[in-house]
Amino acid sequence: DRAVVCDHRGELIDGDIALAILGRDFASRGLLRGSVVATVMSNIGLERSLSAAGIGLERTAVGDRYVVEAMRKLGCNLGGEQSGHLICLDHSTTGDGLVSALMLLGVMAREGKPLADLAKVMTRYPQVVKGFAVARKVPLEQLPKTTRLIAAHEAKLGGEGRVVVRYSGTEALLRVMVEGIDERQIHAAADEIGEAALAEIVGVLAQSGD
Repeated sequence: DRAVVCDHRGELIDGDIALAILGRDFASRGLLRGSVVATVMSNIGLERSLSAAGIGLERTAVGDRYVVEAMRKLGCNLGGEQSGHLICLDHSTTGDGLVSALMLLGVMAREGKPLADLAKVMTRYPQVVKGFAVARKVPLEQLPKTTRLIAAHEAKLGGEGRVVVRYSGTEALLRVMVEGIDERQIHAAADEIGEAALAEIVGVLAQSGD
């Protein structure tokens, strides 16, 4: 249901880069309907690449079903996830690895360029995702100290990064994603947010007697 490819140098071309390539290709040929749809975890580099070409990016919760749902609601025909799960509703109702691979090969053939050159349309921002084991998934709105800390780090990053904090849908984990220009800064921010959240969760559970 997905495709992850590499160029002739062995460099990984993930779903974000593929969406940047395909989104710009679709737009240049008048085939793109609406914005490209991706998830909150897609790299900010994708957003910047599409924006430079006058293309919008709609973000959804993590999961291809949310991407497809938004595409249908908004009338968009291209979307996907960083994992390589690409969806083109003109050709398939869900992600299809063969279709994805063929679409990328089509761009290479039309442009007469290797994948490595096509991938230059997107500059990836350093991104870190850390998981913190939790005893209970206390809603983030009940963690005011953590939400203030998230806002503070977002302010420090300015327009050059993002912070996404969410609970895993399948594990007892709080996932903290931070991206920005400075790798040391984003690692430190992710650790600080995760540890603050764990401490606040323990406090909330203690107050409730759980």
